[in-house]
Amino acid sequence: MSRRRQMDDGDELLARLGSLTAQAREQAERQRSRVELAIALQRGMLPGEMPTVPGFHLAMRYSPAFSGLNVGGDWYDAFLLPDGRIGLSVGDVQGHTIDAAAFMGQVRVGLRALASVTSEPGELLTRTNDLLISLGGDLFATCTFMRLDPVSGVLESARAGHTPSVWATADGKSGVSDDEGGPPLGVLAGITYPVTRYRLTTGGVFVLLTDGVVEGPALSIDEGLDQVMRLAGIAAVAGLTADSLAAAVIKNAERVGHEDDAAVLVVAHDGRKVQP
Repeated sequence: MSRRRQMDDGDELLARLGSLTAQAREQAERQRSRVELAIALQRGMLPGEMPTVPGFHLAMRYSPAFSGLNVGGDWYDAFLLPDGRIGLSVGDVQGHTIDAAAFMGQVRVGLRALASVTSEPGELLTRTNDLLISLGGDLFATCTFMRLDPVSGVLESARAGHTPSVWATADGKSGVSDDEGGPPLGVLAGITYPVTRYRLTTGGVFVLLTDGVVEGPALSIDEGLDQVMRLAGIAAVAGLTADSLAAAVIKNAERVGHEDDAAVLVVAHDGRKVQP
């Protein structure tokens, strides 16, 4: 082979390598833009502030973890209901795409809108489920919705295939919520969701969370819930703030080795009497 032919072959190889490198760089930039868009979409759809509730403190933490170029669709929410009670929700959309992030916004907005018609947790999840079924999408979401009465301290809870919540009292007791629950939202039509009632006593806390907080490659869900239960028990006995507990729980979530979003919503009763 002549020296000229060798040079031509070398130039052609370098040109091909340069073209492939440029294509790979362009594709990576497009994917990076999609991730940035999805994360911005997530953050834009989550509430900026928690409602003020006399006698109670609310705190949240959210960590939008992602694996490679995928993102998740967890959410948290707290809002004032027409009758003065407080609506609380956490949830997790199936999948790790921009579509999952957008669907998360639909579910959260749907819950808020339908709560103006009925805030009874079981009926609200039933109506939200029927709405999602009627839209005919491929995605589904797990969710816990609670209604807090600040006067009585009663929490009414309904759960749609979601991770259980954790509670603790000022006298050192703690546990995992025992809601019967139902299937995730958007899977089966005509589902009813049972309601479980709890009472948040003075100094007590309730921790709503998503599975990214308690389950991952390094930790089983039972182990993760036990750790959150321990943190909640310490916080309740020591009189720590809701914000401190939320920060500790989301920090502890780093130990699960998850590649998923992690959302925490804490409700704490600070002991002040609420006037009816």
